[in-house]
Amino acid sequence: MKNNYVKFGLALLTLLSVSIGNAQTTTGSIGKQAQAALGGATGFVKVIDNKGTIKYLQSANGITQFTDTAPDGGIVTTWQLGGTLTSDTNITTGANEFKITLDSGDEFVIDNLIQETGAASDGTTIGTSGWTLLSRDEATGEIRKLLASDLVSGIRVEHTQNTNAAADVDISVMGLPVLTAGTTDAKLFVYRNGAKLRSATDFVATADTVTITYSATDLPMYTGDVIEVQYIK
Repeated sequence: MKNNYVKFGLALLTLLSVSIGNAQTTTGSIGKQAQAALGGATGFVKVIDNKGTIKYLQSANGITQFTDTAPDGGIVTTWQLGGTLTSDTNITTGANEFKITLDSGDEFVIDNLIQETGAASDGTTIGTSGWTLLSRDEATGEIRKLLASDLVSGIRVEHTQNTNAAADVDISVMGLPVLTAGTTDAKLFVYRNGAKLRSATDFVATADTVTITYSATDLPMYTGDVIEVQYIK
């Protein structure tokens, strides 16, 4: 039972992960497989219908064929889910529900998914090991796996002022992307000596840089002041 669920899950996931433009063979012709010995896993089954027409039945593309030569009551050929896809396949669910229900103790295993190792949207490099999460490439429809550490990580920089400032202070924060006011800038936190500073008022963020907006009366910068920058990716 467990192995059947695993095969079922992997086959269906592969079917769903390919591009919608690809589909199983529905036109043209599929040639007859080579004749196999009785009991073999491949080949065709020759049958004759009630009008005497000879027909051939065979399995392909993720369906396994097994012929039992010694069952009760005669020879039995069974087609069962589980095998190797040999051509691109697409399942369109439309308004119908698609789900996999596992019994207690059964497993659903996903293997050999593409590991995303390109550059993330903020320019950082995505790793190749650790806990992974499933994600979907919206451009191709492919299901890929993404490291949890690449999905949620952060940057922390601590800057100690070494002189009394007389102008704005630039602090290097390597890996900090360009942020958008009201959305992604909410991931950035800047503190002066433990007090939180206000974005766009007390500091301005640009790529790889946080600039403290100096003010002799409202926001001076003295020797020994500590600026802490925290950014959650």
